[in-house]
Amino acid sequence: MFSDPATNLNKFGLTEGMKVVDIGAGSGFYSIEAAKRVGTTGRVYAVDVQKDLLERLRSVASSQGIHNIEVIWGNAEKIGGSKVRESVADRVIASNVLFQIEKPDDFALEMKRIVRSGGKIMVIDWSDVSALSPKTVVPQATAQALFEKVGFKLEQTFGAGDHHYGLIFAR
Repeated sequence: MFSDPATNLNKFGLTEGMKVVDIGAGSGFYSIEAAKRVGTTGRVYAVDVQKDLLERLRSVASSQGIHNIEVIWGNAEKIGGSKVRESVADRVIASNVLFQIEKPDDFALEMKRIVRSGGKIMVIDWSDVSALSPKTVVPQATAQALFEKVGFKLEQTFGAGDHHYGLIFAR
């Protein structure tokens, strides 16, 4: 099975009222599923560098009656580039992002900046090179070391689909 947002988010402990940041939101599969789980008192900040994808996400969410997603045009490879307030997030999702990142250290520091103390981040990325994957992947051990280096503590690893790994870190 390919990586499924609903299945993966079951491991993340999202509850009513939480603030979630979806970094590299893309088409918004994680944003929409997270928005349903945090309810009307919660908020999802969907951050991406591609404006057209954010507009599509806004349109899809609206057509589904989901109004607790705020789309943000931002770049999480720069400190402050996500345009999300410091320590705002209870949870941060970074799915299929690492393999595209040119400045991984800055990316990890930006995740640390936006997640509150006691908050968590979920990293999902490609586990192997296949016909479906990008040409370059970030191995799970490399991803783990990247986030531990900036002070996150690994809480859980999981298979996030046939070609993906999942990591959950606490701040």
